Amino acid sequence: MQASSTHLVLIPSYNPGSTVYATVASARQFWNPVWVIVDGSSDGSATQLQRMAEQDDGLRVIVLPENGGKGAAVLHGMELAQQQGYTHVLTMDSDGQHDATMIPLFMEKSIVQPDAMVLGLPIFDASAPSLRVKGRKISNWWANLETCWAGIGDSLFGFRVYPIAPLVEIMRSHHWMRRFDFDPEAVVRLCWYGVKPVNVPAKVKYLNAAEGGVSHFNYWRDNKLLTWMHTRLFFGFLVRLPLLLLRKLTAK
Repeated sequence: MQASSTHLVLIPSYNPGSTVYATVASARQFWNPVWVIVDGSSDGSATQLQRMAEQDDGLRVIVLPENGGKGAAVLHGMELAQQQGYTHVLTMDSDGQHDATMIPLFMEKSIVQPDAMVLGLPIFDASAPSLRVKGRKISNWWANLETCWAGIGDSLFGFRVYPIAPLVEIMRSHHWMRRFDFDPEAVVRLCWYGVKPVNVPAKVKYLNAAEGGVSHFNYWRDNKLLTWMHTRLFFGFLVRLPLLLLRKLTAK
């Protein structure tokens, strides 16, 4: 597989369990290059991933000394990618939830519309926790309100392609979006920036413990973080409302 000079797969990883190796191998099957950002993991996965990279020129593993959160890991990877001339990253989780077979389609959509962000629209099966599925509807409603209904299909699904330049510029301008709040705040602020969302359906599977599934989601902590995020985004939305309405009207 010929390596892309513009688009790469970026996988942030924190204590993911053994599923990360299959996730990375699957991603490499469908794209070149793939980068893994090991975000201060303490489970020994960094060592095995580095061994995989030694045998695969299309795989790069970057190990961060301390855990800074998903957004911080993605930002670190994007800054390195930008320095090497890449323009877009496809982010996917390391825990086996995302379908790597969809990578070529998402990349193709991004290549055709390079100024857009390609967002995965999750198709849940019976493995999805009901509370998580229902709870994300609240975040999705707020994200659409905060963007004047710009067309965000799902604000939380982490399988998506970002244009690097605007997202790096946005993240450097403030200290938010470094942890669980990264995915929803990224799409809202990119919409404010003028980046169009393109939604593509994609299957998602929640692995149970017997299947090697690992979840770092904390219901109270992470929902508190999302509540604070949407509070500040709402006030940012009010400030930008005239511009968002004008943009919406002129786009018709």
